[in-house]
Formats: sequence, structure tokens, C-alpha cells
Amino acid sequence: MHYIETQAAVHPQCSFLEKTLMSRYPLPSQAVDLFRVVDAAVSIDAAQFSRMPYCVRVFAENIVRRQPAAEAAPYLAALAARRHDVDFPYYPARVVLQDLLGTPALVDLAGMRDAVAEAGGDPGTVNPVVPTHLVVDHSLNVEVAGTDRQAMAKNMEIENRKNAERFEFLAWCKQAFSNLDVLMPGNGILHQVNIEHLSPVIQVQDGVAFPDTLVGTDSHTTMINALGVLGWGVGGIEAESVMLGRAVWLRLPTVVGVELKGLRQPGITATDLVLAITEFLRKQKVVGTIIEFYGEGARAMTLSDRATISNMTPEFGATAALFAIDDKTLEFLRLTGRTETQISLTESYAKTQGLWADAFGNAEYDRVLSFDLSSVGRAIAGPANPHDRVPLSSLISKGIARPAETAAATPDATAPVKLDDGAIVIAAITSCTNTSNPRNMIAAGLVARRAVELGLERKPWVKTSLAPGSKPVERYLREAKLMEPLEALGFGIIGFGCTSCNGMSGPLPKEIEADIVGRDVHAVAVLSGNRNFNGRIHPRVKEAFLASPPLVVAYAIAGTIHVDIENGVLGTDKTGAPVYLKDLWPEDEEIDALLKASMHGGQYLEIYTEMFRKSERLEGEAAVPARFPWREDSNYIRRPPYWQASLTSAATFADMRAIGVFGDNVTTDDLSPSGAILPESAAGEYLIRHGVQPAEFNSYGTRRGDHLVAIRATFANNRLHNEMAAGKEGSLTRLEPEGRIMRLFDAAELYVSRGQELIVIAGKNYGSGSSRDWAAKGVRLIGVRTVVCENFERIHRSNLVGMGVLPLEFSEGCDRTTLQLDGSEIYAVEGVGGKVSPGMTLSLQVTRKNGEVLAVPVKCRIDTEEEAEIFNAGGLLPRISSEMLEAA
Repeated sequence: MHYIETQAAVHPQCSFLEKTLMSRYPLPSQAVDLFRVVDAAVSIDAAQFSRMPYCVRVFAENIVRRQPAAEAAPYLAALAARRHDVDFPYYPARVVLQDLLGTPALVDLAGMRDAVAEAGGDPGTVNPVVPTHLVVDHSLNVEVAGTDRQAMAKNMEIENRKNAERFEFLAWCKQAFSNLDVLMPGNGILHQVNIEHLSPVIQVQDGVAFPDTLVGTDSHTTMINALGVLGWGVGGIEAESVMLGRAVWLRLPTVVGVELKGLRQPGITATDLVLAITEFLRKQKVVGTIIEFYGEGARAMTLSDRATISNMTPEFGATAALFAIDDKTLEFLRLTGRTETQISLTESYAKTQGLWADAFGNAEYDRVLSFDLSSVGRAIAGPANPHDRVPLSSLISKGIARPAETAAATPDATAPVKLDDGAIVIAAITSCTNTSNPRNMIAAGLVARRAVELGLERKPWVKTSLAPGSKPVERYLREAKLMEPLEALGFGIIGFGCTSCNGMSGPLPKEIEADIVGRDVHAVAVLSGNRNFNGRIHPRVKEAFLASPPLVVAYAIAGTIHVDIENGVLGTDKTGAPVYLKDLWPEDEEIDALLKASMHGGQYLEIYTEMFRKSERLEGEAAVPARFPWREDSNYIRRPPYWQASLTSAATFADMRAIGVFGDNVTTDDLSPSGAILPESAAGEYLIRHGVQPAEFNSYGTRRGDHLVAIRATFANNRLHNEMAAGKEGSLTRLEPEGRIMRLFDAAELYVSRGQELIVIAGKNYGSGSSRDWAAKGVRLIGVRTVVCENFERIHRSNLVGMGVLPLEFSEGCDRTTLQLDGSEIYAVEGVGGKVSPGMTLSLQVTRKNGEVLAVPVKCRIDTEEEAEIFNAGGLLPRISSEMLEAA
């Protein structure tokens, strides 16, 4: 390819104010410019560039394109030297929002308009600056199971009715805010729509081409990394900052190269691969790193398999998990209906800019790991963590399955419901992690077809559902003639969205729930999702296992987790002969042939063209007011309180009481669950007092637009383990100094009435799980001013800073157990003074009941100067609104 070097003019979207050397190259229907990092007036040399990993090259391009030369130089030098102690600005090109976190983010912007207006400013100036897409994908609840042929229509009717206020608000947002597009429910899951349609891989604006980059309000935003697009999950607070045009200030993360060796064995699914990789990388302690996959296994892997792996990045704790652009990328773009012009642009740009896969032979990583794909066998993960992988060959030795001759009996379908422990009450093919993978879905359909041919049925106590992440899934399953057998086993499509994986499993049949509650049955769920934390899938389910879609079908037939699914009998055929998994499992060649015959780009092009045509604003739509008309009686959408003086005032960090002392792996589901609201919970009682009946509760996630409901979700997980609760499970704590065990929210209210600041003490991996900003918002609203733990998961730590909550870490070898903390103490943080600075060492003063005082050194996990400024301003939202008023 011939490149013509030219001096390009300054482009409107860039703050790069000096002339920069660029390359121009021809495309079938357009010619575009690009900022070549190695050719920039102030840059790094070709040798340094060749040693840069993929993500560092993307960061460097962003700096060259967005910064004046003089300002870009030190940032580029730091990147070239791979320094991890220099802050640099990064401007993502897009923001994507799912509705459970995106709606509260837009509520915040609407509230910010009010705050600006009341201070004398123009509310219309509060708009997303960066292109933003919101996809309503997390409001779908499995009210009606897949056994009902009308399930999708019924579920959508219920979804629209229960979420009418939310959807009315989003309709206002679509018109009131510029640079925002809203895709209403029934169209799929954000991440799947993003990878199949929204991302161009290479963007072009004002004649300049550059890498697509983004942040999203969901930890699984990383699915886009499979396309070679750098993106990761953030909380709604940080997303709002990016939407308003602010830079993300970063320090270069540790970059880990993972060589994928070998090829997967026959009969092994992408789910099996990702569960094994998740287990491996979690053990390798890659939290907060950026991972880049390469090697023989990566080159041979389809884009859909790569997407399954990148999607589960948060499960192994990394920030992003990238695959470089190559021929597999182009194949996927063609398969999903992208234009040949866009495909040609992607190839030309990647090869010119050094982002093509074969340009990384000299890349140097901070760490290098190796994983052999050929070593992976079939597996599930559980009972409560995605990285708790259990090979099917080990089910018996792990105590999950039982030998055939001693297996527990399963309930008699003709007798009154009386479940055995281990009974599977939910089997869900769900989540963009796996429904985005056509091989997984075709395999599930083939297992179902063979099962139906043999006369097998699902067990009647199993609630089954199929919720694809995009509409093309249904199209190719129907063309493959696999929907009918799936429907016959109860896996009819109940809607297009995120369901059980997000805790939206819907109600269990009354007789099933009554038996579980009445006899404390150890009920189980099996789903093809990415999350199975305690209490997440359904509050009545005590264990949840992640499995590939075809295994979910097999478990629905078995009806119990105690079966040896690999070798045991699943059922009997029409002749009474035993049927095993091997009798149902398809050959790889059969899957591939059916894929080739039933999938094509026209399906994607037709579906997405029609979908986004419908989402466009209609001409002549009535103008909406610049400020949202809040309803005083609403318990879905309420004006946010984050600009009140009580929430922006500085903390004293003195005489603090512990609201909770927790162990390891406290997740955002513990901090702010998103699933079912129980009547006996604080939120449930609040809603009942306001005239809402339990059948209309909806979910915690859907009510996050009303802080008075959402605050009552804080630490509301009914499987919560607070070490201050005397061994009792649930949303409980011990009120001090009285020593009385009570509901945690009620205790928090009492502390607030006393003017008592609160502290949280915890172990390792605090805040793992979904990028849920209400896990930080709720903590702040109940009066918590600091969290002290052994280490934080990345997104939650950032969210805490954004809400003005101080994140602190114990030093190595010191923790709540070595200090013998039980929550009866009084705490203070000394050394904060008026301001905090990144990484400073502070002193946690612990006063025991007997008067003994300990001085414990703790590290301030405010990591950048930008974060320090946000914290010192009382949080991100007050800071942004103040800046807007100053600029007005």
C-alpha cells in the first residue's frame, strides 16, 4: 500500500494546535487522515513504538491527536518508558450505557440541570459532549417462563407497565439531551449490540480516522476488546464525567501478555475455555491490569470466541482483555453486515498505525503468562463465584454430583411438590457472554433437537428460559430449524435482554417457593451467564452454577445438580434405554456446517437497520422542557440529593463507628443488589408503606432512579455475611455501643440521627463484580465516610472516590483478623488534614472498648491528582456542577 505524506490542517475535534505529520491513504470511496504516532512532530521513535503493547499504542495515538505538541511530549515519553507513576489524559470516543446504571446517570444529569438553573446558569448547557448510546436491556424480568409460547409478548407487556415512569424519563432524555441516543427495550443487550453494530472499530470524524474507544456503565463493556477496541467498564459517576467531555486521568496499568498456546479439543465450547481462563488469571492476580492475548491459540480463535473471553474480563479482575485486529476481525465485520468500505478502512488503518496483529513481534509486556487451550475440558463454575471452576470429571470428588448408584431421588412430577436438596429450579440460557457466541447457541439447539428425538423432557420443577442478547440469534436459530426443539424443552424466547445473569429470574412458581422456604430446601440455578454471586440469581436459590448453553439444556433434563452430567444417566428414551450426555452432544463438524448454512451478514444488516431507524427521533416531535418535571409521588425517578450541603460537607473522620466488618470478596451485589426486592426488606417495607404491592415491586436495579428506594438496597443482600451480626446471615449489623443486632439500614438511620460518621472494614477484593455506582452512592448516603480493606477492585474504588468516600488499604500482613477487629471499636483517621494526596500514608486510630488505642498505618487509595481534586471537592458531581457555573 502506498502512503502519501502530507501536512494536515488542524481538525476541529482535536486540541492538537500545531501542525502534525500524517499519512493519507486511498479507500474505495473515501480518503482520510490519521495521526501517526511515530511521525508526530513530538513523538517516540520507531524502535520505541515497536516495543509498545497494543493498549499503549492506542493511548499514545489518543495523546498525539488530543494534546498540543508541547503537552503531549512528556506523556509520550512516560508511555515509551513504561512508567506507572505519571498521570496522563485519555479521551474515550464514546460512552455506552445500560439502563440500570445509565438511567441513574441521566437522572444525575437532569438533577445537575436543576442545580445549574437554580444557581443562575443555563440548564441547557448540561449535555453529553461525547456521543452516548443507552440501550434498555436490564429491565426484562422472566415473569413468564419459556414454556409459554407467548412469553416474550407477556414479559414485554409487564416490563413496559412496571417501568413506565423510567421509560417516560428516558423518552424525555432522548429529546432533551443532545448527543444521546436511546434504544428502547426488546432489542438486545448493550454489549452484544455494541460489538455487532455500534462499534466501527475505526472511527472517522471530520476526515480524520482514529481507533474507536469507549467506556461503559457495565463491567462487561470489555466484550468490545475482542474487536481490538479499547474499552472498559466504569461506574455511572465516571461515565457522566466522560459524557461531559472530561478526560479520564490514568496511570499506565500493568500490561500482561498472555500467550494462548494450542487449540481447543473437539466438543469443548467457548464457555469451557473462558471458565478455565478465568480460573487461571484470577489465580495469577491480574486485578487492575490490561491483558493482551496473542499466540497460536489467539490467531485460530473466532471473533465470537474471543468476545466470550473478553466479556468475562471483570471475572478475572482485569481492566481490559484485548485481541489485536486481524483477519478474524474483518471476517466478523463482514458476517455482521458492516460495509466493505468500513472493513477496508479497518484493515488499512490498523496496518498503517501498527495495530494489526503481526506488528507486535517486539512488544514488551510487564508480565508474560502462558495458557494451553488444548488442556481445557468441559466444566461448570460455582457454587458462588465465576472463577470457582469445576471440571465435569471432578463433580463427584468435589461433592457436587453423586455416583449413579447413590444419587438422590428427584421429585415425582405427579406428587405434591417436595424438592430434594440440589434440585435445579432455574435453568437459563442467558447473558451476552454466551448468547453472542453462535457455536454455543447452535450446540444448545442441537442438544435440544437430539433430546426431543429421543423423547426426553425437562423436569417440571425447572423454570426454563432463553433470552438472547440480540435479535439475529433468533433468526439463525430459526433458519437452522432449532427453535422448535428448544421450545419443546421449555427454552422458548422470553425476550431479548439481560435476565437471570443480572438477577432478573422472575418469580418461582408459588408451590416451588413455598417448598423451598418451608423446608429450607437447598435449591440450585444453572445458567449460561457470567455472574453467580451469592443471592444474585434469585433470593431463594442458594447455589448457582455457570455452564455453557448446551449444558444448561442437559441440566434442565436432569433436574438436579447432583447428577454426574458427564457420565451419569440424564433420562430414558422412548424405549426405556438410558440416555447419556454423549448421546446428545453434537460433533464440531455438525455445528460448523449448520452455522455456515444458517448465518449471513444480511440478517444483521436488516435487523439493525430497522432497529435504529425506529430509534431515530421523529420529525415534528413536541419539544420537551429543559428541566425534567419531577413527580413528588414517584418511587422510580426522583431528583437526586448529591448537591445538598450535608452530602458535600467535609468529613471529620473522627469518632467513627463500624456499620460492617466483612471478609473477602464482598461484591457489589452485597453492597447494592439489583434483583428481587423481598417484602421483609427495608426497601420492601418502604414501598408497601407507599402503596406499592409486592407484585409490583419490580427490582432493586429498576428503582435506582429514586434514591429513597435505592438507599434501602445498601448492604441489602439476604446472603450478606457481616461479622458484626453474631453469625446471622442477611442485611444485619450490631448497633454500638448498645450491642443490639438489628437491620443494617435501621442502624444506619440511627447513626445519622446521632451525627455519627461510619466506617466499613473488609478483607480482600472489596467491591468485585458489576460496575455499580449505587454500591458507592448508597454507602455514602447511609453515612459511610471511609472504607478500609486489604485491596479494592478497580471500578468500585473509583466510584467511592467519585462519591467522596475515602478508600484506604491495610499494609501487607495487617488486616481485620490480625488486629482482632469486631466492630465494637471507635475509629478515626489521622493525617488527612484539609486535603488528601495520591498514595499518602495515613494512620487509622482504633480505640477498643477497654480503652486500648492502636495506630495502624493505612495507604490512601486515591491514585491520581485528578482523583484527589475530586475527593477534596466532595465528589465528582458537585465538582462538575461548580465548574459549569464558573464557566457560565
